[in-house]
Amino acid sequence: MTNKPTRCDIFCAVVDNYGDAAVCWRLAYQLATEHGWQVRLWIDDLAPLRQLAPDFAAGPVAVFPWPTPWPGADPADVVIEAFACEPPPAYVEAMASRARAPIWLNLEYLSAETWVAGSHGLPSPHPRLPLLKHFYFPGFAAGSGGLLRERDYDARRAGFDEAAFRAEFALPPRLPGELTVSLFSYANPALPELIEAWSRWATPERPVRVLNPGSSEAARSIGNLILQPLPFLPQRRYDELLWTCDLNFVRGEDSFVRAQWAAKPFVWQIYPQAEDAHLAKLDAFLAIHPAGAALRPFWLAWNGVGRLDWPEFAASLPGLEAQSQEWAKTLARPPDLASGLVKFCRERLK
Repeated sequence: MTNKPTRCDIFCAVVDNYGDAAVCWRLAYQLATEHGWQVRLWIDDLAPLRQLAPDFAAGPVAVFPWPTPWPGADPADVVIEAFACEPPPAYVEAMASRARAPIWLNLEYLSAETWVAGSHGLPSPHPRLPLLKHFYFPGFAAGSGGLLRERDYDARRAGFDEAAFRAEFALPPRLPGELTVSLFSYANPALPELIEAWSRWATPERPVRVLNPGSSEAARSIGNLILQPLPFLPQRRYDELLWTCDLNFVRGEDSFVRAQWAAKPFVWQIYPQAEDAHLAKLDAFLAIHPAGAALRPFWLAWNGVGRLDWPEFAASLPGLEAQSQEWAKTLARPPDLASGLVKFCRERLK
């Protein structure tokens, strides 16, 4: 391996409006800033990226629209196709024509299912060309690809000023007994039921403030429940929202991982799949989380299975706080995903 910076192309076809772009940008940025790689991100929809990282054009990652037809570009040393999106055929042909084939990875979706560790890193020969693709699985277990986590996360968390964050977004100081909740979700038929449950549960001694990033609705109050929209927050500011709140409702993959690093109780709305295939992934995560038994009824109801019981779930929140902190410490022990990916590639670029 030479001393030249490793060149990397990441291909992202946006399926989930924010999730796919969020994961790809986070990985691309970390490879560039923490590992010195020269990264190009090819993405078929720039709109989510403009919200997730408004200053992306000034950053260390070169971002290009993924055009059709393909205009041609020299293949990089490492090629990452996100979530099996498949690079353009002409690009793959060019990969095969290199004197040394690139390291080709299929970055898969995150899952806690037991088969993940056994599938992580497995090779898949191209049916026609002299190319080898490896499956790269994020995961929670030893032997998986790990989770995305920046080196400066702890320092940013330690320096966070909640009072300043609240003032910036015109949020009043925390009321005595206030439960502050963030709500980032897909369209969910259970939401009206949850809002009604919050309004019944909230009292002057325990008001509930729900912060909804990206909402276009006006702020409103229902008794001691305050529903307050926020602008859509870029990735690093979204971390600050999670740190501000006592309970975080998250969705998809990226915010799901960030909620775990925040070490606060959270509720996950998993990306829905045909034939309820997503429920197996939900169950797999609950099986490894130390508070899985307490989380299961409410999480399943939020994902369309069963009835929401907010009072019962709210009663468990004090215990969930400590378990969330321990869980975050456990997850932080193995190498982060970007560092593991760099090591995986270096071993094959020697």
